[in-house]
Amino acid sequence: MIRWKSTLIANIAGLLAAAFVAGSTVAEEAPKLRIGLMGTFSGPAAIYGQHMRDGFMLAVEQSNGALGGLETNVIVVDDKLDPELAVAEATKMIEQQGIDVLVGVNFSRVMLAVHDPVVRSKTLFIGTHSGPAPIAGRSCSRYFFSTASQDDQVHETMGRYASLKGYQKVVTIAPDYEAARDAVAAFRRHFKGQIARELFTKLGQTEFSTEFDQIAEIEPDAIYAFMPGGAGIELVKQFHTSGLKGIVPFLSSRTLNALVMPHVTEMGEGLFSASHWAPNLDNPANKRFVREFGRMYKYAPSVYAAQGYDAAKLIHFALELTGGVKDQEALISAISAAPFESVRGDFRFNSNQFPIQDFYLVEGVRRTSRLYEMEAIARVFDDVGDAYSGSCRM
Repeated sequence: MIRWKSTLIANIAGLLAAAFVAGSTVAEEAPKLRIGLMGTFSGPAAIYGQHMRDGFMLAVEQSNGALGGLETNVIVVDDKLDPELAVAEATKMIEQQGIDVLVGVNFSRVMLAVHDPVVRSKTLFIGTHSGPAPIAGRSCSRYFFSTASQDDQVHETMGRYASLKGYQKVVTIAPDYEAARDAVAAFRRHFKGQIARELFTKLGQTEFSTEFDQIAEIEPDAIYAFMPGGAGIELVKQFHTSGLKGIVPFLSSRTLNALVMPHVTEMGEGLFSASHWAPNLDNPANKRFVREFGRMYKYAPSVYAAQGYDAAKLIHFALELTGGVKDQEALISAISAAPFESVRGDFRFNSNQFPIQDFYLVEGVRRTSRLYEMEAIARVFDDVGDAYSGSCRM
């Protein structure tokens, strides 16, 4: 009897152990989603990465941590604005950490470095800000989608607006490097008037009295400025005290935005820029995004946050269609359909998988006694694609 009981107990223990192992196997095989989120999170440019990350993570939070119903693990990586480091980190996430999707990248020099290695690995890549011309054109890939815009489009928007206003003579001002010269060229693409003078400032320059003296002497119909970062803040402040404000319209791109307005406050009021998004766009998805972003993070979102948020929403609704990431072809098809309500309203993918969308004239405004932001005041382009899509051959 004792021997029989011992055998029975051993059998039961074996069955329980087998059940435990089976249960563990089921748990291990539960579908999960691994996302690499790459951005610049350190140094003076960290604010761009912060907004993008916070927008993306808000959408993850709204899905209870499970985009498309899959338990979602987001691996956040700081590229430190270093292209070589970015390539190494992207390779590590793909080969060692087994990510299903790479999301992000704030700056073109990083994007140009990581794009080709990532798409060659056949890893899905969703860009949330940078859109250099080669990636939208001859180097396009079926594995790359953008929830932002092609880099030229904001500059083209300001060129078109200047023409619609009937400005005949414009002075441009930008730092002296290749991307800035490309920005001025993109402005010229849609501006029908005369560029009275192109002013290219030294890299790192933050004092612009000589340039404003030249502008005053020329007496243009408008100024067009491409001056990113801290130099742009100083340019806006010095324009305010130059005697030109209220006389010469200030048009810009990548100079005045939601990240700059808290630093320039009333000095940015009445100055113009271009964007495909603004917090006052009147659609339900945007209203919810702006409200819940402010509630969660205690600051106002920018276009960088909106682009990150849309990337997560795109992934979420595409996965709801496919039920998972195992069938990559099905997921690519679902993403191509853009099955979600964007915070910018109209949104669909062009043949190069960059958005076809609206672009707006946005103006610096005082929203409350302490909140200064950009407000869309006119639609300049309606459902427009970029200039490079015709060169894309997938």
